[in-house]
Amino acid sequence: MPQVIYVADDEKNIRELIAAFLTQEGFQVRTFSRGDALLAACEDALPDLVVLDIMIPGTDGLSVCSMLRKGSPRLPIIIVSAKDSPYDRVTGLTLGSDDYLIKPFLPLELVARVKALLRRTGIEQHLPEPSQPLEYGPLVLSPGLRTAALCGEPLTLTPTEFDFLAYLLQNRDRAVSREELLQALWQVDWQADTRAADDLVKRLRRKLRERGSQVRIETVWGYGFRLELEDAET
Repeated sequence: MPQVIYVADDEKNIRELIAAFLTQEGFQVRTFSRGDALLAACEDALPDLVVLDIMIPGTDGLSVCSMLRKGSPRLPIIIVSAKDSPYDRVTGLTLGSDDYLIKPFLPLELVARVKALLRRTGIEQHLPEPSQPLEYGPLVLSPGLRTAALCGEPLTLTPTEFDFLAYLLQNRDRAVSREELLQALWQVDWQADTRAADDLVKRLRRKLRERGSQVRIETVWGYGFRLELEDAET
């Protein structure tokens, strides 16, 4: 069966353009002009991915993103928006979107990001099997099941947060550059937009800190990130 994508945008021509390109790639697409209509549809049946505009009538896009993320932590969400300030981008990613694409954009770029995100959250991942969990101190990720636990308790992660941590765990013995992370996670040309990695790290650090975790994501100045395990006695 084709994968289902919900597209919500207040501009009819954009909805139709996105739908046409995604349909051409074999996806089944439903479009919505209002945020509350999208939420209602998701209550009936969750799609495989959501493409969501921020400036949408009814329930706004950021609120929709937050609601969807709370109810469906693993649902892939891509925000598309004409708002390109760092604050808007960070807000969208903080609320749980997996990607943030600024208008105007090439439809083929959106298609590439949709495919990359679905590839990461689907069966085509180059990650260990369920019998090979990734462990780092009290943090345990099960790639096959796509579940995470911290100190034996479930840790709720978005698809991109999960893959980000999984990549760091797989490369725990070295520092990983921002560019390498972007290429490994999104598999598209971000034109050196390394803010995406920084925004994601801020979100993950907050989640780990709120749980009192010994696992820390350290910044390697001017390069990228590495994992460290804080001494429990300090």
